[in-house]
Parts: sequence; structure tokens; C-alpha cells
Amino acid sequence: MMTKRKNLASGIALAGAAALVLTGCAGGGDGDAGSGDTGGETGGADRTIEIAVFNGWDEGIAASHLWEAVLEEQGYDVELTYADVAPVYAGLANGDFDLVLDTWLPITHADYIEEYGDDVVDLGAWNDEAKLTIAVNEDAPIDSLDELAANADLFGNEIVGIEPGSGLMRITGDEVVPGYGLDGMTLIEASTPAMLAELQSATDAGENIAVTLWRPHWAYNAFPLKDLEDPQGLLGDAESIHSVSSTAFGDEFPEVSEWISNFEMPSDLLYSLEDAMFNQFDGDDYDEVVAQWIADNQEYVDGLTS
Repeated sequence: MMTKRKNLASGIALAGAAALVLTGCAGGGDGDAGSGDTGGETGGADRTIEIAVFNGWDEGIAASHLWEAVLEEQGYDVELTYADVAPVYAGLANGDFDLVLDTWLPITHADYIEEYGDDVVDLGAWNDEAKLTIAVNEDAPIDSLDELAANADLFGNEIVGIEPGSGLMRITGDEVVPGYGLDGMTLIEASTPAMLAELQSATDAGENIAVTLWRPHWAYNAFPLKDLEDPQGLLGDAESIHSVSSTAFGDEFPEVSEWISNFEMPSDLLYSLEDAMFNQFDGDDYDEVVAQWIADNQEYVDGLTS
């Protein structure tokens, strides 16, 4: 099923940055995590921790909601703010955001780290099995990107993409399309929920479809998909998902910074959380879903703050 989420207005000014763009279908929960008047009971700064969440990036949405619940249990106030990728990094550099949990390195978000790296802090990787993909229906008559151009008409001469400005769309447009001679196909700029809706529709109709996707993602559990081989390696090798903070975050919230630095989440656990939030659940308030997942995985969750 298609993920449903609410928009969250950020209410912040990103000095010198692009205007904050909130997509119509991406978002998550209600993002309100308390009054914001008191900090953590364990010595955090006397203000709310603001975690930025990339629109449409489900692994980051899942991890952010998990940490929202964990940190609130520890006595902190947390706010999740949904935004597009570029404003998030500008906001981190300016101190408007405290943290983002979904930076892909060394490829996907390299441009942003190159631009803002001196003004943000890399707290380390929590998953090292991430990979960009072009996926098609499992019964599609091709298995490799170097077969796609000759069979473009079977896919409606389209590759259904996600949010413009994302690293995946940049690499697909700048590298994959010219590298595999796909200039005759339209790379559709959309949103992740819109792409998933197209994927659902094509699956229901038994039609071929090509989409930009990535691992880890719950869509691989929900739909019969296969990744097209990338013999030229233009989508890059496996990447790691990093947490990145503002420069002030470690001083203001040293305990939380340490917890996030030590955070690790293998793909099987991440898949199960994503599946619970975005596939098994049909709604836009994830609090109860995340609480149940935590109860089912209590030993792991307890270890996040021990």
C-alpha cells in the first residue's frame, strides 16, 4: 500500500538557502513531541531537539521516528521537521536543525558534504548496506541497464523517479541516463509516494515499470521487484547511511550525540520497522506502530541508550 504522511511546516528561516519545500505526499506523523520548554532530564540543553527528515526517504523517516520515541522516553523533547535535501544541509550548517539521520556516503550526498562539511559534524554510519538502484517488475523481460534502451517502449519510455534534487535523481540523470543511452526515455521527477503509487498501479495491472529506488526500502518486501544490473557501476557501490549534526549539537546534547554516534541498525531490523510503518499500517500517525515495534524489539532498543 502507499505510504500516507502529513506535511509538517518547519517555521524556520534558512538564511541564504533555497526556500523550504514540503512535498504534498511526504511527511510523517504529527512531529509534535512535547512542549519544547524543557530539555532532557539527563543534562541536555533547555530546548527541543529538532531532527530534520528528508521528504520521501523512508529509512530516514523510520529511524527518525524511532529516535523520537527513544529520546522522549529518556526525557527529551523532540520535533521532527520534514524538508527537502538541500534545505536540510543548509539548515544544519546554520544551526536551524540539530540532526539528520539519512546522509548517504560516499556518493549520494557527497555534494552537500563537500559544500557544508566544515559547518556540520559526521556522527558516523548506522547502516552500511545502502545502495541506489533502478528496479523493475520481477517478470520484466530484461535484467540489466544495458538492455533498457532497446526495450524502452516496454516501459512506456519512462523511468519513474522521486524528488527532484535528491542524490538518486541527480546520479540517474547525470550518469545513468547518458551512460546507458537512455536519452530517449523520460526521467519523471515526482515524489517517493507518487513513485510508489505508480509502482502499485503497474503491479496491480501486471504492467512493466522502471523506477528509481534504493536499498534498504520496504518496497522490496511489498512488491515483486528486481534490480537491473549496473555493469558500468554508474549507480555506485554500496553506501553507508550516516547521522550528521550541527556543530553545536555535541556541546548542547552530549549524551544524545554519543548515543547517535554509537547507533547501528542492520537492514533486517530496518526492513521490519519500515514494513510495520509503511506497509502493514495504513495511516499517518506512527506513534503506536513505533511503540509496538519497540516493544517487540525491546532488547535492541534498550541497547541504543546503554
